[in-house]
Amino acid sequence: MNVRTTVLAALSALALSPAAPAWERGEATTFARLPAGERNPEGLALDKRTGDVYVANFDFRGTNDGLGHVIVFNKEGKVRRVLSVQHSTPLLLGLDFHPGPTNALLVIDFGAQQVLNVDRRTGASTVFTKLDSAAGPNALTFDKAGNVYISDSFQGIIWRTPPTGGAATQFASSPLLTTTGKPPFGANGMAFNHDFSFMFVANTGNDTILKIPASGAPVVEFTNSINGADGVAIDEQDNIWVCANQSDEIVVVDKTGKAIAKLGDFDGIGGRGEPRGFLFPASLVFSGEFVLVTNLSLDTTGFGFQTVDTQWTQQVKTFTVAKIKRRIPNLPDRRDDD
Repeated sequence: MNVRTTVLAALSALALSPAAPAWERGEATTFARLPAGERNPEGLALDKRTGDVYVANFDFRGTNDGLGHVIVFNKEGKVRRVLSVQHSTPLLLGLDFHPGPTNALLVIDFGAQQVLNVDRRTGASTVFTKLDSAAGPNALTFDKAGNVYISDSFQGIIWRTPPTGGAATQFASSPLLTTTGKPPFGANGMAFNHDFSFMFVANTGNDTILKIPASGAPVVEFTNSINGADGVAIDEQDNIWVCANQSDEIVVVDKTGKAIAKLGDFDGIGGRGEPRGFLFPASLVFSGEFVLVTNLSLDTTGFGFQTVDTQWTQQVKTFTVAKIKRRIPNLPDRRDDD
């Protein structure tokens, strides 16, 4: 039997075999639309005391007032207010509420290598911590003592400050936290598991999730091949939910690193010039029965390269926060010999 005949026979066998199990992805819909003129939502946080949702813009083209903006939505996705964050640049990334008594709103100003403590009513701000000029601060998380951790996408460092801020010290550092890939961000989203024994960190450019013990060393690879691993959240079972910004989906892996769900997809650009489903999803947060996700919709030609989504992002006129049901569907129980 020649090679051509062998290949055709194999393809014929595959065509007659039972369908392989598929991911039950669910449907990502629109939770909120940003006001006109607001672009590139990246950071995302839920104020558990009020139910309000806070979204920080990474507007590399600049804003009218030259400041970074945080849009506040109510739990129904309606705009409450837009905060012009004082003493900031338009390049805002991660934000979150401190778990301590102050419930302080901390916002990363990537453009000025700093974290700001922001008044959630007025946008007034003070410096919570300032990193060096080579840093690329990206995301925030907290340990059970309220210490604050900041991922540095450029220097391959996880920084740590006391609960009250001030000078940052190195918690962990490794080449595994850097990248030469695209998008050009290494250490990005991060979260602790529920007993705070390990931190899990996404490396966007390397498509990896890294695992760091509470001691800060060693940094090891936990799992690979999440395309553009970005924002991270961990559920009550220590499953890790990851925004895959280059494949427009949420990937869920269990505590062993095995994929157990792939949720959502990109479904084109709607009539308002808004993405349907996910388009360059960046950050996620659990909100009741849903997962909320920012559609960064980043036009990467501004950074000198194209991705498979770039030409779609160039069509976006209305920027959105998406939502999808928070569930892990069961895969069909099928075997080759069924």
